[in-house]
Amino acid sequence: MEDLKIIELFFDRKEYAIAETERKYGRYLSKIAYNILFDIEDSEECVNDTYMKAWNTIPPQKPEVLRTFLGKITRSLAIDIFRRKHAEKRGNSEYALSLSELDECIPDKFSAEKEFEYNQLTESINRFLASLSKENRDIFVCRYFYSDSIKEIASFFGTSESKIKSSLFRSRKILKEQLLKEGFDL
Repeated sequence: MEDLKIIELFFDRKEYAIAETERKYGRYLSKIAYNILFDIEDSEECVNDTYMKAWNTIPPQKPEVLRTFLGKITRSLAIDIFRRKHAEKRGNSEYALSLSELDECIPDKFSAEKEFEYNQLTESINRFLASLSKENRDIFVCRYFYSDSIKEIASFFGTSESKIKSSLFRSRKILKEQLLKEGFDL
């Protein structure tokens, strides 16, 4: 079913909007959740919570790209679950591993309460992403937004894991240099 039709079902408050969403995007959302949580039961709960949140936000929101809208919800919910479950130490998930790779680039003392600094950091990261080639940007997003494993990314791009690792290393180095140059305290 087309996304516009699914969104229309949400607006019409038809319960099968959720079934159609699950049929079309269930595997995609499960992959995002599992890459962060590394737990099947938590991932299933997260995806179910995604459907509930979509039900409660559509309407009034009308997402332009349903896949991205749902992916962001799932990622946010999964990160919340991850933080609750791993308040003292990070787990074995790809999310935890990708976070540890970014430790030297993103300030550890960063506080979401500092909205101005958050916005500056967001703008800086967006400029950084725009400066990358399409392939390097896609690799970076696969790793640090979707929390895909190095192996999965290499397979998707049809290249070696060492090339992906090198690309990510160079990208993190560029990001770190840019953030330092822009005055972020790392």
